[in-house]
Amino acid sequence: MQTINPFLWFDGNAEEAMNFYTSIFSDSKIESVNRKRSVQPGTKGEVISGTFVLNGQRFMVLNGGPMFKFTPAISLFVNCETQEEVDYLWAKLSEGGQPQRCGWVQDKFGLSWQIIPTALGQLLGDTDPAKAARVMNAMLGMGKIEIAGLKRAYDGSEY
Repeated sequence: MQTINPFLWFDGNAEEAMNFYTSIFSDSKIESVNRKRSVQPGTKGEVISGTFVLNGQRFMVLNGGPMFKFTPAISLFVNCETQEEVDYLWAKLSEGGQPQRCGWVQDKFGLSWQIIPTALGQLLGDTDPAKAARVMNAMLGMGKIEIAGLKRAYDGSEY
């Protein structure tokens, strides 16, 4: 069966990134680490590439050098069921990184994540356009998404 896996380009810190990501997400593991051998250019033992799994999704990494950087044009979307999950992931991925608006955070490696509660999609999908608009306006004013604030906006209470 054909699979499609994200392939992430790092500048010398792919192993650190794999360790960081697998420490944050449950049901995660590093599957492989390919290191330079003495016959290859560079420092023997240095990581060339690897694979890791986060919640069943396989990622591939490469220490490709400084030529390419991550941009927010590609982000990893994490669907969260609870505020506790949002809070935990937001805090961990923000460490050394940069919180953004509307549930986005750029981690310390420059990779963008969207930490989004499932409640957001449910509330935005309401058939009442006024309720959905209030939720959208509340979300646009948030950094980390707060489910309680979304629900207050949905109900017509102040955010």
